Amino acid sequence: MSEKIVQTAGRESLGEFASMFAHLNDDVLFGEVWNEGFISVKTRCIITVVSLMATGITDSSLVYHLQNAKAHGVTKSEIAAIITHATMYVGWPKGWAVFRLAKDVWNEENEAATEKDKYQNTIFFPIGEPNNGYAEYFVGQSYLAPISTQQIPIYNVTFEPRCRNNWHIHHAKSGGGQMLICVGGRGYYQEFGKEAVEMLPGSVINIPAGVKHWHGAAPDSWFSHLAVEIPGENASNEWCEPVSDEEYNKLK
Repeated sequence: MSEKIVQTAGRESLGEFASMFAHLNDDVLFGEVWNEGFISVKTRCIITVVSLMATGITDSSLVYHLQNAKAHGVTKSEIAAIITHATMYVGWPKGWAVFRLAKDVWNEENEAATEKDKYQNTIFFPIGEPNNGYAEYFVGQSYLAPISTQQIPIYNVTFEPRCRNNWHIHHAKSGGGQMLICVGGRGYYQEFGKEAVEMLPGSVINIPAGVKHWHGAAPDSWFSHLAVEIPGENASNEWCEPVSDEEYNKLK
């Protein structure tokens, strides 16, 4: 299954001020045109970079599309060849301007060699190390990176596609619970007895103490969220049964 492009920048930046423009940007341009299946997302990224370069746009929008191109498989060698070729037609100064931006985007010493490396290039927080300490409570491979170990503990938890944790409950005599903030990919959160909720970058889930739930990646996407542990009195976790394949396969 090909990755679905999801964009919310229009609503986040202009939703109240220009709702129609936000709709056209998020739902039509990215929601429909970018997801039309006759050409690959990688090819669309290349076309967009060259189009912006041709019009002389070298602001944050071009940086975004260069990052998007990299995230969808355009290598350092490929982007150099693409910019060089386009320069012959759109002009030398434009080529120099785009190369300055591209060098910053493709600045790692080695190209991403694995799906994990490629996904890491799309998110701000580190993926971290394999989450071996809690592996018995997960279906599939997860990773854990401590973000803050003082005041309020915060961890970035990353799930490979189809990975999810078991049903579990955060207990506390008072306070407690957890907050999840999606920072990459696509995943789900589900409370026992309720429909699963899709999580995309920027999604925030507040989980009170005593609520049985699970969270994890979509079948076709990596997924990362910050897990914010809410202080509570006599706080503890109760791990329950795994989320069965039958339950999980109902998701899309």
